[in-house]
Amino acid sequence: MVKNSVQSVEPNIADLANGWLKKYKLDYKLEQESLNAEIDKALNDYYSKNGGTGGNRPDAKLLLQDKNLEYYPILIEYKGYKDKLVKLDTNGQVENKTAKNEPNYKNINSYAVNGAVHYANALLHHTSYTDIIAIGMTGHRDEFGKIQYQIGVYYVSKKNLGAGQKVGEFTDFSFLTPGNFDSFIEQVESLSLTQEELDKLKEKREQEITASLTKLNNDIYQHEKGLGENDRVYLVAASIIATLGIPGKVAPLEKDELKSLEEEGNTDGDIILRKIKAFLKEKQLPQAKKDLIIRTLQNTLTSENINKAENGESQLKRVFTKIVDDLGIYYKIGLTTDFTGKLFNEMYGWLGFSQDKLNDVVLTPSYVATLLVKLARVDKDSYVWDFATGSAGLLVAAMNEMLIDAKNSINSPDELAKKQAKIKAEQLLGIELLPSVYMLAILNMILMGDGSSNILNKDSLTDFDGKYGFGKTNEKFPANAFILNPPYSASGNGMNFVEKALGMMNRGYAAIIIQNSAGSGNAAEYNKRILEKHTLLASIKMPIDLFIGKASVQTHIYVFRVNEAHKKDDIVKFIDFSNDGYTRSNRKKASCNLRDTDNAKERYEEVVNLVRFGKNKLHYFTEKEYYEGTIDPKNGADWNQSKPNDAIPTLTEFKKTVANFLAWEVSAVLKQQAKEEDCLGK
Repeated sequence: MVKNSVQSVEPNIADLANGWLKKYKLDYKLEQESLNAEIDKALNDYYSKNGGTGGNRPDAKLLLQDKNLEYYPILIEYKGYKDKLVKLDTNGQVENKTAKNEPNYKNINSYAVNGAVHYANALLHHTSYTDIIAIGMTGHRDEFGKIQYQIGVYYVSKKNLGAGQKVGEFTDFSFLTPGNFDSFIEQVESLSLTQEELDKLKEKREQEITASLTKLNNDIYQHEKGLGENDRVYLVAASIIATLGIPGKVAPLEKDELKSLEEEGNTDGDIILRKIKAFLKEKQLPQAKKDLIIRTLQNTLTSENINKAENGESQLKRVFTKIVDDLGIYYKIGLTTDFTGKLFNEMYGWLGFSQDKLNDVVLTPSYVATLLVKLARVDKDSYVWDFATGSAGLLVAAMNEMLIDAKNSINSPDELAKKQAKIKAEQLLGIELLPSVYMLAILNMILMGDGSSNILNKDSLTDFDGKYGFGKTNEKFPANAFILNPPYSASGNGMNFVEKALGMMNRGYAAIIIQNSAGSGNAAEYNKRILEKHTLLASIKMPIDLFIGKASVQTHIYVFRVNEAHKKDDIVKFIDFSNDGYTRSNRKKASCNLRDTDNAKERYEEVVNLVRFGKNKLHYFTEKEYYEGTIDPKNGADWNQSKPNDAIPTLTEFKKTVANFLAWEVSAVLKQQAKEEDCLGK
């Protein structure tokens, strides 16, 4: 018996919907028609619904303008079967990725909304449009032969990280008419994600970023011969800078602008360098800084081998294309914090450090970076420096805190703009010795809003005199906040950096995270000298598994008040933060390796308040975890204290302890006797 197949009613759905568009006198374009060159090109460059490139042709598309003269691309996809409107994942999000972070071509092809959202992401990736409306419509014939239809309207934007949000319920397309479109956009703008929803989206994006970076590195390593570790890092940095663009001033570099020519001055490397120079010029960085960045990238970009055309394409163009295709969506939709954190974690693994050096290069988790910044009392007027910058994660956290404070306290738009520019250009300074890591720091600060002006490629211990590296080169940097995660292999576990930095400050506060051995003996001589001039305010024991993916290392945070000698009666706040509220795992296939299971955010805020105001701020912590005591300034090895156990044991407890000891001792004697008998052959 032959099973009757259900016939698609897509032509009927298309006729109905296009009829509405025609009736509303909207300037719509059909599948094969052009909307504009930018959108057409984006749809062509993005991976198709079946894999490969090209072939992205929405059934209908429009470009509408609201009362504020903002343009909104409208992308429409039709299907002709029942229950083929949208496929959502378990979190209620449009499911366009598989569990392996690969495009879910089945869903993108089969469901109307999923297809429309796919097209919308092409525009987020490859155009200047940041707000897109994705519409799906499907239908079927009921038992009476009448067409029944459904409409799904979704908002795809930088604000929702390209995931898409359902706007509302609609029975036709009249919300697109001139008389209704403004109120529709107001409805769109009123959409908001809860913090929980946003966290889930970010978590999902983080997994995607990690998978994309791993794929990119493996692809380059396996197929692009002759590129060293540093080359790969420099190519990622160069490609991202060249494709960022500056609205109205510098157009992002497009893949088709690379022609794989070998003529002098017009190689792909030359073209990328020109775009980077134009970008840096508009960023108004100091000339010396621009020259340093160009010099660092130039050797890789202009090498003969990477620009040589094979089969009409240079290796540089192939690598550039891979980087833009795999990573572009993430840094173009504004996922900067999450993106850069994942980017730098992954790229550290690309760099050819010795094992010792690799262990030294440990990225501070973003929430710990923020904790250090708050403990150092950073605000809009702070001057913050870091003597072992790494990829500048701590400085990024400081900059964010400074910009938030400025926004909350300055009401004049002009004054706020001036302050924001000053924060980025003059109030941050970082020093990083390793050139490849230094370039990551530059890229990080550029992506995060550009506080890169005073990121210096120097040895902070031997080659830094405390002055601005660029711009005000004859002036001392007036540091009043110091934050640090030093290389633990350095002298005194890194306390040599602390002594140097604090010694160059006149006032302020410092917060460092360091191996706990620095406070229990390994750095005693440094610590004694530090306490002669500065006060230890707090010692905070951190979770043993804080740095996921690294061997367990016990760390402490030490907080100082600068330029005030520590007295023997000064109170030090000792906090056991072993339970910070987060549960961590290091499983590669885990959906989330960091989960807030016990009020983590509130606990981190409480630590800041305890250090600042004392035990009256106790809430989540117990008095066992918080202890106020003193240290001997002439000791230097008593910084890791815990609350003394003052309880007097009862007679019953004493008897129980003695009994347990005797039982253990008898057991050990019997085991030893048995072992000796075995040796004698009994």
